[in-house]
Amino acid sequence: MISGLIHNDDPAAAKMWMPTCSYWTQPAGESHITAAKGTENIAFIEIQNGPYLVRPTDQAFDNGERPLNVDKSNIVWLDLPTQTTSSNQPKLAYLWGDPQGKEVYGTLIKLPAGFSGIIHSQGSDFRAVVIQGQLQYQLSKEAKTLDAGSYFSSKEESVHEVSSKKETILYMRINGEFKVINN
Repeated sequence: MISGLIHNDDPAAAKMWMPTCSYWTQPAGESHITAAKGTENIAFIEIQNGPYLVRPTDQAFDNGERPLNVDKSNIVWLDLPTQTTSSNQPKLAYLWGDPQGKEVYGTLIKLPAGFSGIIHSQGSDFRAVVIQGQLQYQLSKEAKTLDAGSYFSSKEESVHEVSSKKETILYMRINGEFKVINN
C-alpha cells in the first residue's frame, strides 16, 4: 500500500483495512474482493506470472497457495548490515521468495532520516518503488526527487546513489544479492 486503505480477501471475510506500508498476496485463481476506502488510494500491484486474467467467481480454482494480508504493524524489521557505526541503521523486511536462492524475491528497505549512500544491486533484475517518504536519486550528474509511487530499476549489476531527508521505505524486487552502504 502506498496511500489510503485497501481490503483484499475472501468475499465473505470481515473487512481488514490495510494502511500505507501494508502488504498482501493473492494467489492466482482464488475468488477475492479488493476494496478501497479513503479520498486517495494508491497500491502497487505486481503480477508474478501472467497473463493476469479476471474470471467469474464460478471459474475460481485453488492452486495450493494461500492469500496473505500483513498490516504494517505486523511487519518484522531487521537491522541491515552497513558499513557505518551509526545506531540509526537501514532496516529490512523480507516479503516473499528466497533471498538465498537465485530466484526473484521481494523485500522492503527502510532508510532512516538523513540517510545518504548507495544500493548496490548485484542481480540482473532490480526494481524499486518508493512506498513512503521521499528519495533523492542521483542519475548521472542530475538528482531526481522520487515521491511515493516513483520507481527506478536496472537490468544488470548496478549502483544506485540515494539519499533521504526523512524516513523512506522502498519495495525492492531483485534476483540477486544487494548491499546498502552509507556514505
